[in-house]
Amino acid sequence: MEIKTFLKTLSFMHLALVIGLSIFTVLAYTQNMDFNTETDTKNVLLYIVPIAALTGYFGSQFLFKKLLMRITDTDSLEEKLKKYQSASHLKYALIEAPAFLALFAYYNSGNALPLVIAVCLLVYLFVQKPSKQKILMEIPLTIEQRRELE
Repeated sequence: MEIKTFLKTLSFMHLALVIGLSIFTVLAYTQNMDFNTETDTKNVLLYIVPIAALTGYFGSQFLFKKLLMRITDTDSLEEKLKKYQSASHLKYALIEAPAFLALFAYYNSGNALPLVIAVCLLVYLFVQKPSKQKILMEIPLTIEQRRELE
């Protein structure tokens, strides 16, 4: 597997998720321009969103690292890249799911908290953009594999 092709594929997947979430954010905001800070004690989503966001944020980091620990030195470069790609997809999904939930909660309630949480998760997802440097730092590579990627 060539690193340029691998990186393009992973970057395209990441960009598609970021663009999709951005479009959904803009749509949710333009459809419901109500922006209040009132706490509606009957709206359960306002309590679920922060918990889901924290779970998604910390869960994405924890599971990503856990899946990367399953990469062994004996794996081929292609196997390592496939495992890294799977771990990255899971990380992106765990960030994006609570963001969509937060946007849904904002759309239904007009409360600013879910929108702010969704935007923060969107920014965090954007920062997770894959790069060659990140791959070299995060995957345990042999010297030959490192030369092959560089």
